[in-house]
Amino acid sequence: MADDALAQLRWLRTPEGTAGVARAAALLAEGADLLTGLGRLRAEVGADHAGPAWELARARARARPVFGADADVLFLTADTLEQAGRPELSARRAARLLAGGQDSAADLGCASGTDTVALARAGARVLAVDRDPVARELTAANVAALGLADEVWVVAGDVVELVAAARGGEVAGCGAAVLDPARRAGGRRQLDPDRWSPPWSTVTTLLDRVPVSVVKVAPGLDHDRVPAGVEAEWVSVGGSIVEALLWGRGLSTTWRRASLVGDDAVLELTADADPGPAPSGPVGGWLHEPDPAVIRSGLVSLVAADLGATLVDPTIAYLTSDAPTGSPWVASYRVDEVLPFNLKRLKTLLRARGVGRVVVKKRGSAIEPETLARQLRGPGAGTATVVVTKVAGAPTALVCGVAG
Repeated sequence: MADDALAQLRWLRTPEGTAGVARAAALLAEGADLLTGLGRLRAEVGADHAGPAWELARARARARPVFGADADVLFLTADTLEQAGRPELSARRAARLLAGGQDSAADLGCASGTDTVALARAGARVLAVDRDPVARELTAANVAALGLADEVWVVAGDVVELVAAARGGEVAGCGAAVLDPARRAGGRRQLDPDRWSPPWSTVTTLLDRVPVSVVKVAPGLDHDRVPAGVEAEWVSVGGSIVEALLWGRGLSTTWRRASLVGDDAVLELTADADPGPAPSGPVGGWLHEPDPAVIRSGLVSLVAADLGATLVDPTIAYLTSDAPTGSPWVASYRVDEVLPFNLKRLKTLLRARGVGRVVVKKRGSAIEPETLARQLRGPGAGTATVVVTKVAGAPTALVCGVAG
């Protein structure tokens, strides 16, 4: 399979392949379906090349909203597109990694080269390492397509061995490094960091031996796993965590960091030590849901203090206050009703208030939001958000933002 993929990728890089992909893109733009498009391509570029040309054209079309003009020349597969980080996040990581003047960096496990490209564009000479020949070919193709080939060396290598050999603050002769362990195997997510590739032992070795390094980790990483002196950062875009990072000791400036990345600015919330839990209190007129980066970083109490808010339950990351807020760190909902969770009572209340469509949110409850939303659907024209959670330990439903 690797040999086939390499042969296809190398053909796609030829003038004939470039023309074939351009033809596939034109057919997609015309609205051709799969069977029609492949049929025409087979007649024009041959049966062996039609599929790869079509798939690359499709991948580039899907990548365009994220990668912009770069998407039109990048070499991508469905898998690498799904795994590729956002270019703006790669650029942000590269800028911080190189801010101290490092001029060389290793991309340990380069995949399709997203981080390699960002590091080269930030001014580094980059050693892109991967043991997968398809990953190496993709990275080489992409840096060449973007005019960065003179700044990048793509080599075969075992990341575990390279990190084990790191000395003097360098790995593979580079003073900075990015590591993104594979957290899937056989199509399944590996929840145990010791089963990542490379495993957790390699992550900690890199952080110990190369102070100017950053490792991408699972957002659900247990805080107890974070080594002393290493900054952990959770990054959110549009209300969803998109990455979690461990920054080497040469770059760490705080204990934990939550970052909100927007179109025009990045907001950051930091703590130099564990701020402890926020106080709890009764439900007020407003419910505030902290951004997931705030929750995962353990900084909810900082937001609570800023808002003058309390937790609805010591174990639940919902805040409440009597006043609305424009804080970017929370999504806020006006609380109209608070009642013990009971399906019949909840349906009766919603019918009485003319609510027919609801959005269900939950935290600390076993209910399925989609199922409950269907059960609560009624004839009314009004809308509401129903939050099912615990309040002072008791299962509770909060009816929020009723609009008719």
